[in-house]
Amino acid sequence: MRSLLAAFILLLAITGCQTQPLQKTTSDLLTYCNPIDLSYRFMPEEPSRREAADPSIVWFKDRYFLFASKSGGYFHSKDLASWTLIETNQIPVEEYAPTAIVLNDTIYFMGSSNEKSTIYKSGNPLSGQWQQAVEELDMPVWDPAFLKDDDDRVYLYWGCSNEKPIYGVEVDYRNGFAFKGEPQELIHQNPAIHGWEVPGDYNTLVNQKPWIEGAWMTKKDRTYYLQYSGPGTEYKSYADGVYVSQNPLGPFELQDHNPFVYKPEGFAAGAGHGSSFTDEYGNAWHIGTITISQKQVFERRLGMYPVFYDDDGTMYSVTKFGDYPMVIPQHKASGFDDIFPGWMLLSYDKNVEVSSVIDSLPPANMTDEDIRTYWAAESGDENEFAILDLGEEYDVYALQINFAEHNTEIYDRQENLRHQYILEYSNDGSNWEIVADKSDNTNDNTHDYIRLENSVACRFIKITNIEVPGGHFALSGFRVFGKSNGEKPAMINSLKAERNQSDKRSVELSWEKAEDATGYNISFGTDKNKLYHNYMVYADTSVTINSLHAEKPYYFTIEAFNENGITDSEIIVLSD
Repeated sequence: MRSLLAAFILLLAITGCQTQPLQKTTSDLLTYCNPIDLSYRFMPEEPSRREAADPSIVWFKDRYFLFASKSGGYFHSKDLASWTLIETNQIPVEEYAPTAIVLNDTIYFMGSSNEKSTIYKSGNPLSGQWQQAVEELDMPVWDPAFLKDDDDRVYLYWGCSNEKPIYGVEVDYRNGFAFKGEPQELIHQNPAIHGWEVPGDYNTLVNQKPWIEGAWMTKKDRTYYLQYSGPGTEYKSYADGVYVSQNPLGPFELQDHNPFVYKPEGFAAGAGHGSSFTDEYGNAWHIGTITISQKQVFERRLGMYPVFYDDDGTMYSVTKFGDYPMVIPQHKASGFDDIFPGWMLLSYDKNVEVSSVIDSLPPANMTDEDIRTYWAAESGDENEFAILDLGEEYDVYALQINFAEHNTEIYDRQENLRHQYILEYSNDGSNWEIVADKSDNTNDNTHDYIRLENSVACRFIKITNIEVPGGHFALSGFRVFGKSNGEKPAMINSLKAERNQSDKRSVELSWEKAEDATGYNISFGTDKNKLYHNYMVYADTSVTINSLHAEKPYYFTIEAFNENGITDSEIIVLSD
C-alpha cells in the first residue's frame, strides 16, 4: 500500500513539473535584431523626429567604431551588439555620410561637404579627442570612402547625385591626402537596364532619375568590390549594388548578382548606403540605412546584414528574415545557418488590448510588421499599457520594443531622455510575472531588443509604461520571437513567374496559398544555383518585383513560414 501511495505521489510530482513553463537557455548566443539597438538622436530642427543613416564601421584598437549621419557623436562596441555613444564637438558630427579609415595607429575621420573637406585624426577616439589632420582636400567630396590597399596605397571614392557618377582617385596620405592624378569617373547610373536603380518604394517611378551615391570599396583576394547606393534613401527599395575590377580605379564591370544587399519588405525595409567590414573572426558584414521617412524624408535607422563570397567570388548578403534576431558568431561562420537561430516571429497580426488609443493610430499597427505605422495611447502617462495575445502558448526567446515619437517636442541630444517600462508574461491573461523590468532604465534606445537568458512559455505579453522621453506612449512594433512544436505550413507546389515583356525589369509572381502560412520568402537570382535575393511577403499570394536586370533571365523559388518554422519548396521556375 505504501509503495502504491509513493508511486502515486511521484506521478503527481512529475505531472506537476510538466505543467511548468519550459526553460531553455539562450545565454550562449550573442544576438541582435534590426533596426540596430542604438540611441537614435532627435534632430535639432522641426519636425521632432530621430535619425541615423549612412553608417561606416571600422575596427580600431580592440573594438568597433560606428559613425553615422547626424548622430551628435559616434558609437563604439566590443561585440557589435551593445553600443555606447561618445559625444564630441571636436569633429563635425552634424555632417552627412561620415567615413573613417585606420592608418597605422591612428583613425582618420571625414564628413561630406560641398565646400571644404577637412580630415581629422585621433589615436584615442574613446576620449572624444580629435585634431585636424588635413585642413582641406584638393576638392570637396560628398559621401566619401577610403580604401587602404595591401601595398599601403590609399584611394578615395565619392559621389552623390542624380546626374553625376561615382568618382575615385589615389591619395597620398603621407602628404596631406593630396590627389595623385585626376579623379576618375568609375560608374554611372543605368536605370533603363538596372531595375533596382529606378526610384520608388517598389521601383515604379520610371520617369525620375535615381540618386547614385554612397560609394564603399572592399577588397577580397585580388578583386575590388566597388559598392554604391540607389535609388534614394527615402525608398524601401534602397539597396547597394556592386561593380568589380582587378584594379582599384577600374575599369569596373557590373557583378552578375545585383544589388548585392537588398531588403525591400518586412518590418524594417531598406539596406542601402552603408559600409562593408570584417569582424574579428573573419566574418563579413554590411551595415546600411533603413527607411521610415514618414515624419520627414530623412527619418531613418540602421540595419546590419551578413555578407558572404561564394566560390566564384560573388559578393552577396543574406537579408532573409533580416529583421528577425540574428546571431553574431564568435567564430568563423560557414553560412547563413550559423547566423539565423530559427526564432520565428510570434506576434504578426495578433490581437492587442490597450489602455487607450488615438483613433487614427490603432493597436493593429503594432503587429502589422510595418515600421512606418504605429499605435499611440492618449497620453504618455504612467500605466498606459498594451497586452499582446499570441493566440496560444509559445516559447518566447526574445522581444523587440519599437517606440514611436508621437507628438514629441524634443530637439537635439538632451540629458535624461529615457524609456522606462515593465514587461510581463502570462498564460491566462490574469496572473502576471515580470519578464523584463526597465523601471530604472536610463537609456534612450528606441528599438529596445531584449534577449531572454531563459525562454518563457506564455500566451500573453504585457508592456506597461512608466516614462517616455516626451509625447505619447507609442509603439511601431511590439515584436515577439520564439519557437513552437506546432505544425509548419504546407509546402507550396505551384509558383508562376510572368516577366513583363514590355519592361523586363519587372516580373509578376503568384502562388497557391499554403495552409497555416504566416508569410513567404521568395528567393531569386540570375543563376539557379545563386538565388541570393530575397523578397518577403506577409499574407498575400502574389507580388510584382520591379528590381530586375532587364537583360538577364531570373530563377525563382519560394518558401512558406509561420510561428512554428519554415517549409521549403522544391520548385525553381525560370523567367526570361
